Amino acid sequence: MQLTALVLDIEDYMLPCMNKKYLGVDCPGCGIQRAIALLWEGNFVDAFYMYPAIYPMLLLLSFLLIDLFLKVKYASKIIASLAITTVVFIVINYILKFL
Repeated sequence: MQLTALVLDIEDYMLPCMNKKYLGVDCPGCGIQRAIALLWEGNFVDAFYMYPAIYPMLLLLSFLLIDLFLKVKYASKIIASLAITTVVFIVINYILKFL
C-alpha cells in the first residue's frame, strides 16, 4: 500500500512537456516519465507501450554504470552500439506518433 502512495506522489510531480504545451506537438522524450512510473509499479509491458526506448536506455545507463566501476573490454564499441540502438528506438517511436 505504501508503494502505491509513493507512485502517486511521483505522478503528482511529473514535469509537463513544454513542446506539447506551447507548440502542440509531442517531443521525442514524451512518455519517458510515465514509463519510469510504470516500471516502478511493475507494469513492464505498459512501460514499453508508453515509451519503447525505455529498455535500451536503461540497458545503456546500466552498462555505463558497470563500466564506471569495472573496466569492460570493448566498452566503447558496446556503448556506441547501445547508444545507436537507443536513438533508433527514440526516432522510430517519434515517427510512429505522427502516423
